[in-house]
Amino acid sequence: MNRPLPFDPIARAAELWEDRIGPAGTMAAVTGVMRVQQIIQSAVDGALKPHGLTFARYEALVLLTFARTASLPMRVMGERLQLHPTSVTNIVDRLERDGLVKRVPHPTDRRTTLVEITDDGRRRREAATEAVTSIDFGLSGLTERQVEQLTELLTKVRKSSGDFTE
Repeated sequence: MNRPLPFDPIARAAELWEDRIGPAGTMAAVTGVMRVQQIIQSAVDGALKPHGLTFARYEALVLLTFARTASLPMRVMGERLQLHPTSVTNIVDRLERDGLVKRVPHPTDRRTTLVEITDDGRRRREAATEAVTSIDFGLSGLTERQVEQLTELLTKVRKSSGDFTE
């Protein structure tokens, strides 16, 4: 969007919803979350694009960086990234094509292939991290405490939806 609207369209929709349908709190919250997701996605995509990464590929590089051995089985990557195996394969294929990861045989399980981050992958992840952190991952306008509160609230929704058990 080039120019901001002179009013909040979600608040306006909530007023109309309230008048014509009923309580609008949940509708307004969900619509707000969906719009914020678009804003964040656009900002993060813009920060990662110069590094030749999507958010999914960036997340995979970060995950491998966090791994003790800088490598993980693809199955574990899928579980941690909460992605279907086909999606993990596509992500790894692209990262491998770009020289950012490599597939290596598991040292003790011949049925398992590990994905290992390369030195180029580490450098790309580091540069991309600087880019996304410099824009606060697109989440602007909140204090540090508000970010913590938002994270707590979203975690409650995720947990009640069965995203994790803890």
